[in-house]
Amino acid sequence: MNPRSSESSAPELREAQHPAPENPLADVKQLGMWAAIASLGYVFWVVGAMEMIERLAFYGVRAVATLYATRPLSEHGLGVTMATFGTLLMTWNLVQSLVPVFTGGLSDRYGYKPTIFLSTVLKCLGYLIMAWWQTYAGFFVGVMFLAVGTAIFKPGIQGTLIRATNRLNSSMAWGIFYQTVNIGGWIGPLIALHMREHMGWQSVFYTNAAFICLNFLLLLTYREPGLEERLARRARIRAGLEREVPLWKESLAELRKPHLSVYLAIFSVWWLMFPMIWDVLPRYVEDWVDTRPMVTFLFGPDGTQNVFARFFLGMDATGQHIQPEGIVNINAGMIMLTCFLFAGLSARMRATDSLLAGTLLVVTALTMIGLTRHVGWVVLGMVVFSIGEMLASPKYSEFLGNVAPPDKKAMWIGFSQAPILVGWTIEGKLGPLLYHYFSDKDQLARRTLVEAMGWSPEAVTEKALPVGEAFRKLVEVTGQSPDALTRELAAAYNVGLTWYVFAGIGLLAAVMIYFYGRWIRELARRPMQP
Repeated sequence: MNPRSSESSAPELREAQHPAPENPLADVKQLGMWAAIASLGYVFWVVGAMEMIERLAFYGVRAVATLYATRPLSEHGLGVTMATFGTLLMTWNLVQSLVPVFTGGLSDRYGYKPTIFLSTVLKCLGYLIMAWWQTYAGFFVGVMFLAVGTAIFKPGIQGTLIRATNRLNSSMAWGIFYQTVNIGGWIGPLIALHMREHMGWQSVFYTNAAFICLNFLLLLTYREPGLEERLARRARIRAGLEREVPLWKESLAELRKPHLSVYLAIFSVWWLMFPMIWDVLPRYVEDWVDTRPMVTFLFGPDGTQNVFARFFLGMDATGQHIQPEGIVNINAGMIMLTCFLFAGLSARMRATDSLLAGTLLVVTALTMIGLTRHVGWVVLGMVVFSIGEMLASPKYSEFLGNVAPPDKKAMWIGFSQAPILVGWTIEGKLGPLLYHYFSDKDQLARRTLVEAMGWSPEAVTEKALPVGEAFRKLVEVTGQSPDALTRELAAAYNVGLTWYVFAGIGLLAAVMIYFYGRWIRELARRPMQP
């Protein structure tokens, strides 16, 4: 039997064998780990491969965007401050999160595959624009194409995933999906690091444009789940047998459901702290974290010239430093290797309990990173963060997918972008802005030149002293080594303050999740209204 033709009926067959409870808010006892894996069909694995490719290309840009934007023009960066870059991030997050809130239902109505095709075209154009116009304006325009393409991609790909799974295997399905996704999220930044060091930034963008085009081929390899049902409904509407409610009215009706609207409000706070690892940590590592002790621990005082070690650990050409991408990439590497184990653990927990445990671990990690600049402590923080993410982030989408009405799965996945819209958009500006004022080495060096060295404020403006050059000037003026001066600046200023602010926001989200879990269990015990 052709697995592609049978896939669309497999979830319905499994649901018939194991009927879902009457109340969709009630927890369901899931299949064991190996039984759940065995129950996943062909379409699930193709969808995982497509998301993996999309994330490889996306994080090949997103993971290095902070460094590309804020490095000085003399190092072929865009030469903008973290505050200016925060405006770009805010707009990027706003567009990427706002569009699916309104267009997620289009995938349910007009098909998942057409929307995935359109998104791939837009994303490819975005990468090419970044390569063709290497200015801040050109990067901004390219990012907007990438943001719209990503926004259209998510509901279509995740709607397909939900159609290809069921409530008995959903925890393992989302965990493995998250794991395969992070293969792309892990390898993308490493390829980008290699390309920018050896061939320049333009090659990074061309490479990602080539990768995303692979999804055109994968679209040809499967039949869309639920296609017959969607076409039959469109035929009934055309024949006047069924009335089509305007999409915006359907969306508003769904958003009026209290368990949905409260959930989205809570995770708007959650998403205000969660993306700090990708938006700010690369710059924090470059400014303050000396990675040489970790290299010495692994390879000795002379580092390594092993090509594979330098590539997979994200090291520089000398083999004596781990680049910021390498530290941040611990996250994707851990998820890539272990997410199925934590998915199995999560499957044994209530959804809200898993979300709470994961959130508390993320809060712990942010606090650890802010406490010290020691590379070992930062690496441990990344490990704790990754475990927290594996318990919380897949469960966030899984919960919505499970409780959504059968004919509105993509719409609800589109709603899942609303908290990202609110939280990540604010963080996109607030995170870099707070870092700019409290933790940015370039800004603290300017302040030191004025306060300790007697320079006039006019002498340290960005016009007089370009972005990224102030610390070098301070080294030159004081005659101290860069390492000694870095230690002095870190001791004089509380450079971890930015991390404590966002850890506090995460703690607030954890409290809200706790009380939501108690409320949702009470709702689950009530009989469903006819």
